Amino acid sequence: KHLLQILNQLVDKGNTVLIIEHNPDVIKSADWIIDLGPDGGKHGGEVVATGTPREVAKVKRSHTGACLKEMLD
Repeated sequence: KHLLQILNQLVDKGNTVLIIEHNPDVIKSADWIIDLGPDGGKHGGEVVATGTPREVAKVKRSHTGACLKEMLD
């Protein structure tokens, strides 16, 4: 929670904040997501989804999207 408050304060002051994150609570708070996958290592590295959390939640190929779908429904 505290980290999200600090990040939101930075954005409110006009800053652009770019983070690499695996925590679903942080990801669902993002304005824009670039999801890489579909898996890790040699089975990943492709952009599988981009958009708002709700848009990424609709992408069937995205593991992040599946997690977001459960959280946002």
